[in-house]
Amino acid sequence: MTEQLTGELNPDRFNCLTDVMDYIFHEHGELNGFSCFGADLNYRSIEEYSNRFAGYLTHATELEAGDRIAIQLPNILQFPVALYGALKAGLIVVNTNPLYTTREMRHQFKDAGVKAIVILENFCDKLEEVLPDTDIKTVIITKIADLLPAPRRFILNAGAKYIKKLVPEFHIKGAVTFRSTIANPARENIPGRQCQGDDTALILYTGGTTGYAKGVMLTHKNLISNMMQLRSRCLKIIRDREDTILAPLPLYHSYAFLFHCLVMPFAGNCSLLIPNPRDLNSLVDVLLKKKIQGMVGINTLFLALLNHRRIKNVDFDALRFSGAGGMPLTRSVAEEWEFLTGCEIFEGYGLTECSPVVSVNPPGSNKPGTVGPPVPATEVRVMGDDGVELAAGAKGELWVKGPQVMKGYWNRPQDTDQVLTPDGWFKTGDYVQIDEDGYLRIVDRKKDMILVSGFNVIPGEIEEYVNTHPDIMESAAIGVPNEQTGEAVVLYVVSRNPQLEREELLAYCKKGLTGYKLPRVIVFADSLPKSNIGKVLKRELRELYTASL
Repeated sequence: MTEQLTGELNPDRFNCLTDVMDYIFHEHGELNGFSCFGADLNYRSIEEYSNRFAGYLTHATELEAGDRIAIQLPNILQFPVALYGALKAGLIVVNTNPLYTTREMRHQFKDAGVKAIVILENFCDKLEEVLPDTDIKTVIITKIADLLPAPRRFILNAGAKYIKKLVPEFHIKGAVTFRSTIANPARENIPGRQCQGDDTALILYTGGTTGYAKGVMLTHKNLISNMMQLRSRCLKIIRDREDTILAPLPLYHSYAFLFHCLVMPFAGNCSLLIPNPRDLNSLVDVLLKKKIQGMVGINTLFLALLNHRRIKNVDFDALRFSGAGGMPLTRSVAEEWEFLTGCEIFEGYGLTECSPVVSVNPPGSNKPGTVGPPVPATEVRVMGDDGVELAAGAKGELWVKGPQVMKGYWNRPQDTDQVLTPDGWFKTGDYVQIDEDGYLRIVDRKKDMILVSGFNVIPGEIEEYVNTHPDIMESAAIGVPNEQTGEAVVLYVVSRNPQLEREELLAYCKKGLTGYKLPRVIVFADSLPKSNIGKVLKRELRELYTASL
């Protein structure tokens, strides 16, 4: 029997996310909600700033309820303010990876019909290039430290621009500053743009179970339900209104978004934002200065921290919760982390299409090597390739049903129909085994999807871009095991030009692909193995690559 959400965890308490925000600000106003660069922002200040931002969007722009606004920011204090303000203004938020290339930005903005954007000045040169190809009319630019008090704000902003040279030259006509949008208290009076539970609140882009990147529509009810589902697993180990939780995973990612922008604020806890987790020295500096009670990460982050020369100097006595997802957690990393910190890692599983959490190991009943049992109000099935449900213990494709399952893919009804059944079951494309206790064990990831450091990499997207090189006849991208990133991209290419060098092709890839999508290995081949209908046999390529090692 499926465990239900009742009482305090009942998502039906709220009609939409604005009701959730009202609860958060009323209950936790004076508590710190987010911390970054040594500065804290309490929930009362977040409420005031987000009201002003919502007022600006409704009074000073032509944006209407249901329009899409992109947020292209790292983990900084402006993110939650922009998010909550946009939702209060009745807009649909489109989370955008700050590291996207112009090609990736152009696709996402055009596909979602984005009309406004909040962006860090560091990325504005790319925005300037793509703007003419989009419907974006409202551009709001922020500097890295815009919500920090003076003089630290001036020092950090100047340092980023003039010392670290992180801000390129750009000119975007009609753009406004983020600080100007929250400067006017009169704009706190915003018209009531009440959303309904089934309205889309968020569009997140993912490869899903097929080819190109698609926009996943998550409704207010999807996100509220998943907030409560994940909260049910946190209650035993995270203390409301007390804990500080490290936030190194990017907030534009589905899991970090749910956890730090909804679950932790609902609990009245503080998220310690890490703008650049790849800067391990700075991350360890933060851990040396401030005690944390919890953190969420991916296998590669835990591994990198374990290998850092100063990690043993960190005091982890207060740490009670470590969560992992996004990619498989290796047993060696889990064991070493627990030995170092005294805190076990609770692994979970999810997909963007499920808001994203499907299952999490429960505190007190953690079973390493699994991703835990389904969260409350979630049904799961293990299905054979013939669409028939398999017996307990069998390996097959996981189907999920619950209030967190997406509304569908943005403007792609055919793709939606391929993965959502008429009665609400979502076909994950992941292959699992469920043990006698109901715990899920991931057997294999999506058929061809490559999982690099927790990010879905779509082989078809890489291939489509590589094939635009004038010397390339065809290509095929595969994922191979990699200790550092979980998987790495290996690119097989058939070239028309025998003089084409790997370095030249890699430089071409860097122009159009985000860093984690770049091939670690490029293999030149005379031909690619194919089926009798012409489909590239990637399994054979993986076997061929393994045999070559």
